[in-house]
Amino acid sequence: AKELGRRVSGHTLYLLDEPTTGLHLADTARLLGVLHRLVDAGNTVIVVEHNLELVKTADWVIDMGPEGGVAGGQVLAEGTPEQVAQVAESYTGQYLKEIL
Repeated sequence: AKELGRRVSGHTLYLLDEPTTGLHLADTARLLGVLHRLVDAGNTVIVVEHNLELVKTADWVIDMGPEGGVAGGQVLAEGTPEQVAQVAESYTGQYLKEIL
């Protein structure tokens, strides 16, 4: 959290794992604002996330699966959230289709 509050240089790669876990919806909205400002400043933000409120705002989604562990690890879909929503084999795409 401290790193996200620092002055941005435009040359940083941020990698976040499930950053919305435990956050209130209002805090998730604030986090989204911070992440988008980082990207707008020229930084790269990679997020591993299941929260569709965050996923639907991504520039690019890579959906791995079809399940977790040994039953996963394959790229099922990639593209904008709208493109992933059109991939029937993607669980993420199926849920994105409902909210987009």
